Amino acid sequence: MPDLATQPGGPLRFEGRTVIVTGAGSGLGREYALEFARRGASVVVNDPGVTLDGNRTDTPAAIRVVEEISAAGGRAIASTASVVDGADIVEEAVAAFGSVDVLVNNAGIIRDRSFAKMTDADWRAVQDVHLLGAWRTTRAAWPHMLERRFGRILFITSAAGLYGNFGQANYATAKMGLVGLMRTLAREGAAKNVLSNALAPLAATRFSRSVMPPALVERLEPRHVVPLVVALCHEHATENGGLFEVGAGWMARLRWQRGAGLRFDAAAGFSAEDVARRWPELADFTTGVDYPDAVEDTLRKALEAPPR
Repeated sequence: MPDLATQPGGPLRFEGRTVIVTGAGSGLGREYALEFARRGASVVVNDPGVTLDGNRTDTPAAIRVVEEISAAGGRAIASTASVVDGADIVEEAVAAFGSVDVLVNNAGIIRDRSFAKMTDADWRAVQDVHLLGAWRTTRAAWPHMLERRFGRILFITSAAGLYGNFGQANYATAKMGLVGLMRTLAREGAAKNVLSNALAPLAATRFSRSVMPPALVERLEPRHVVPLVVALCHEHATENGGLFEVGAGWMARLRWQRGAGLRFDAAAGFSAEDVARRWPELADFTTGVDYPDAVEDTLRKALEAPPR
């Protein structure tokens, strides 16, 4: 979590910071944009205005959110560019406010189908918005952040990506891809104070509200996700490379867990039958568990001396 001990004790403010929130015309993105604006940020409200399946509409959702921010005395501009054209979004931010300090990669669509019925178009559309869009927007913001030696990047992933979900092979793949992108950028940006994290929200949005019972919708209000988003994106936050779940007032950090596994003497040789015979040891998580955090951790484990 952010290092609150380094904070001055007052509210988390964002004066002088430019925040881009993609997919901010409704739902979670709208809540993020409104809160950053309330806290003094100049906000780029990005939303091209699309239906759930990614088709464009004439509804100026981003403009409505900007009007809401302006009416409350905040600073914001609307961007209706697609995240696939992420460089355009960043150019608008720099032209209007002179910098890009925080990027929340929130934009997304769904094209849910069982894997047997999923088409190439279903696959590509979801990958383009979630993964390609995040790549292009982040890639455009990256040099600005490195130059200023400050940046906070948040990738909105999903429990579907972390655990898989029926009918969402395209969505789950893209959302887990964002985690890999985040983990790499966390390493590449750390020395320049450009920090990256990922968050999987549990919230009733236009994606899920129609299939949830009313009582669950009430508990999973998007506003309960916002505080963690703000905390992770503040200048005093030190969290980098973290993966979080959040919803209904609960939040937690996730990490990989690895069992002790099997150790064979590679020089002596071993067979598939040896592996099958000792499968319970390979799959066990009750003893010798560790928590790898880097490629180096895996290499070190693999090269440990075999038992004598």
